[in-house]
Amino acid sequence: MIPGPYLVYLGAVTDPLAAKTARGIAFWRPGLAIAEMAEPGCPVTVGLPRMSLAEAVAAGARTAVLGYANAGGVMDAGTVAFCLEALGAGLHVASGLHARLAGNPAIRAAAETAGLSLFDVREPPASLPLGTGRRRAGNRLLTVGTDCAVGKMYSTLAIERELRRRGVAADFRATGQTGILIAGSGVPIDAVIADFIAGAAEWLSPDRHDGGWDLIEGQGSLFHPSYAGVSLGLLHGAQARALVLCHEAGRETIRHAGDYLVPVLAECLARNLEAARLTSPDVIAVGVAVNTSALPAQEAQAYCRRVEDKLGLPCQDPVAMGVERIVDRLLACCAA
Repeated sequence: MIPGPYLVYLGAVTDPLAAKTARGIAFWRPGLAIAEMAEPGCPVTVGLPRMSLAEAVAAGARTAVLGYANAGGVMDAGTVAFCLEALGAGLHVASGLHARLAGNPAIRAAAETAGLSLFDVREPPASLPLGTGRRRAGNRLLTVGTDCAVGKMYSTLAIERELRRRGVAADFRATGQTGILIAGSGVPIDAVIADFIAGAAEWLSPDRHDGGWDLIEGQGSLFHPSYAGVSLGLLHGAQARALVLCHEAGRETIRHAGDYLVPVLAECLARNLEAARLTSPDVIAVGVAVNTSALPAQEAQAYCRRVEDKLGLPCQDPVAMGVERIVDRLLACCAA
């Protein structure tokens, strides 16, 4: 386990979506992250007190977490310098980037000298199996998206929370670096060799016999030219009984691939159901989770009503509206 509390590092990001790791920890594990730190001029915040390394250590921080994500998961020179300074201040360092902390000779040497640990969250477990498609017992839900970074993790965690509130056994199965930092376990699915993605999803959500739910965090989108392969592997390996489609209201083009338009919701849902039926022939859609944060409250409600009218599914913003009606539909349609 990564020692807490955390200081989350935002680097020099200017896009709030790039700070999703820090924001996810701050939102879902309040109290675990006690401070944020950023480079001078960084306009992004996740609402935590902004502290220096010395101030964070004095406040009790034990681990510095790289709280941003970027295309390719690379570490720039500023991040390397921060890691060295954090280790020098007595903090462990954790990262969800593709670039490994332990793979940087200067960072590795500094950690060894200080007797501190490096946590590379995006390192998949060893010896993951190939997917088999074997029908397995249990209830599984997978979130899918019109694009990357549209709220699949938030939606999955919100559904877990609502099911548990109702006394239903439910477990969040993390497949991304932020989810793993929140849950404390999982598989960084985009770091898994392609042949083993479906097997990794099967390993993450094995047979279940207690009537509860494995809630599998989706990744990417079938419509993203960079990440569709990861999304497809998850769809096959999850063998889900139910899908929830996730979307950001107002987004028009695919993130990091602006030549491509965000798909129409009905087409996106149909494609995901079609792909999921390879290993789960009876899979159904039970709801649409929409990030409406860019809309005023009344417009957000109207937007969700329009989606409901078009798709015939409950549509809610998991953060602003909750997921009660989506869970109602899940339990009504997928009774054990």
